[in-house]
Amino acid sequence: MVSILFIAFFVLVVIGLPIAISLGVASLCAIHFASHMPFLILPQKVFNGVNSFPFMAIPLFLLAGNIMAEAKISDKLVALASALVGRFPGGLAHITTGASAFFGAISGSAPATTAAIGSIMIPSMSKRGYSRSFSAAVVAASGALGLIIPPSLTMVVFGVIAGASIGDMFISGIVPGLLIAFALLTVNYYIARKRGFVREEDIRQGEFGTVIKDSLLALLMPLIILGGIYSGIFTATESAAVACLYGVIVGMFVYRTLTLKGVYNILKNTAENAALIMFLMGTANLFGFIITAEQVPQHLASMLMGLTSNTTIVMLIIMVMLLVIGTFLDNVAALVLFVPTIMGVVNAMNINPVYFGVFTIIALAVGQFTPPVGLNLFIACNIAEERLEVVVKDVVPYLLVYLTLLVLFAFVPGLLTLFL
Repeated sequence: MVSILFIAFFVLVVIGLPIAISLGVASLCAIHFASHMPFLILPQKVFNGVNSFPFMAIPLFLLAGNIMAEAKISDKLVALASALVGRFPGGLAHITTGASAFFGAISGSAPATTAAIGSIMIPSMSKRGYSRSFSAAVVAASGALGLIIPPSLTMVVFGVIAGASIGDMFISGIVPGLLIAFALLTVNYYIARKRGFVREEDIRQGEFGTVIKDSLLALLMPLIILGGIYSGIFTATESAAVACLYGVIVGMFVYRTLTLKGVYNILKNTAENAALIMFLMGTANLFGFIITAEQVPQHLASMLMGLTSNTTIVMLIIMVMLLVIGTFLDNVAALVLFVPTIMGVVNAMNINPVYFGVFTIIALAVGQFTPPVGLNLFIACNIAEERLEVVVKDVVPYLLVYLTLLVLFAFVPGLLTLFL
């Protein structure tokens, strides 16, 4: 039954069917040809895959991110990043990374971060003498911070699938997000010095206060979400609803950049993306049920534990698997396919599910700017009007940063659970 399940799935993916449909059809084939399970199990498991209170956080966080993106707060975040790090060599590269970190903390989406910051920074960097390939590489690698820095939509998806605390996931994402951002800034500085990129002019003291004031309301959104969850005032799902309300108030009545037409576009885009994720998670739940019924997680756990009982080695093996999967699948698709299978190993080895979740998301973030599927890379290349194979060369230093820190997190898991 498992053989039919996986063969059917991979054949359907190879011929070009969407992941969600491939999961559902493969499950149907497995039940029909190699199982005595009743067909009634199909709608039941698909419905159960999305029938949970924490799942409500997914469309709400999507909505909150779209509201802030439509309100065009990326301009204010770029100005803030410029005031903070623009004076160093390679100032525009630093501004790109800083603005991506700020915007990622608000949107929770890597592609949205890449598109919003890239559309502003890549033309500016080109005018200041930065190569288009380097500009695209910085934007693509920095945009991946949108997956890691909380509140992250991908963390919500993992929490729903694995039953992990979404609030703890958010808190645990702070340290790795900041470490990766600092490491990216260091690479920017090194490359800027080596290639002779210019620094930006220092901002005047009076202007600095204005920039901070203009961006403060935007930066309060992640603070409200994290503070509310950590203090116990509201759950992750409730925090998403609060974030939506806050975004509408700030966008329409403070910044006045959010229009009624913009609200329509936001709702339409959110509904489309939420429906895709719901369908994917529904069929993935059916797929995962069959895998669990056939005891695949238990067999995988036994196999890995037969190779080694060292948790660090197991995490390194899982890291390699995630890097390969993330290279070929979108992060949400990778989560719904991979997590139910591997959680048996995680539970058997008493690995903290929150630590594992954050580690998994960082590994999948690498796939955002790695060919052939790296969505960030394609977005950045399109904005920069540069060929993919040229940009890939400039991506390598940033790829090494992520991989080095991933290995560090495997050896020092306490870094990801520092505030728990």
